[in-house]
Amino acid sequence: MHKDTLAEFFGTLVLIAFGLGVVAQTILSRDANGSFLAINICWGLAVMLGVYVSGGLSGGHLNPAVTIALAVRRGFPWAKVPLFVLAQVAGAFAGAALVFLVYREALTAFDGGIRQVEGATATAGIFSTGPQPFVSLAGGLVDQIVGTALLMIGVLAIGDRRNSGPPAWMAPPLVGGLVVAIGMAFGYNAGYAINPARDFGPRLFTAVAGWGPAVFTTANGWWWVPIAGPIAGAIIGAVAYDLCIGSSLEGRGDQA
Repeated sequence: MHKDTLAEFFGTLVLIAFGLGVVAQTILSRDANGSFLAINICWGLAVMLGVYVSGGLSGGHLNPAVTIALAVRRGFPWAKVPLFVLAQVAGAFAGAALVFLVYREALTAFDGGIRQVEGATATAGIFSTGPQPFVSLAGGLVDQIVGTALLMIGVLAIGDRRNSGPPAWMAPPLVGGLVVAIGMAFGYNAGYAINPARDFGPRLFTAVAGWGPAVFTTANGWWWVPIAGPIAGAIIGAVAYDLCIGSSLEGRGDQA
């Protein structure tokens, strides 16, 4: 494995370990040791740490949607896209396995050892996202497109030295703060996956770790929405940034 793809694997593992860890602690303690605010803050810190871990070698994409959008709009080599995506999904799978290992006994205390996707003692939602009962597949797709478009716009703005982009060392905490903002503003409908690897890797883990194939059929087959929506949203966000901002900054220096 190339150093940059290994960095994507490890950075995504760190991201998912912290992100799923806070969700596990919140759900398994029945909100005694966590909250919606704690979840948002910890996911932001998780993104920051994942980018710090991997950024020097790979750029810290940690997200297939970001990788694909950078290939579409920033010249990232298409030959590397499959390798990065596989590394990100594998890292997310490994991060989910790590959280399962740590919280296995707590999971059993919560659900009696019967892994459930739906119901009062369901725990699949610790690992992957799902919609509120009133959210349709179409509504969820819009949710994921908008959330990821905003993520991509923010990422490009933070990294754009032609604009008011900060020093490079400040980028990870600002991207983390961006994720906190998205979660607090757009997390209600479906848990703001905004990252295909973040949802699919852990979902795949639950499918083989005791929850079964129901993780792919629940909520009218929701699983594809956090894949398609973020990819479309990231491309839309990148195009929107370039049309509205980037095109007016041409010739001023480096861009993300």
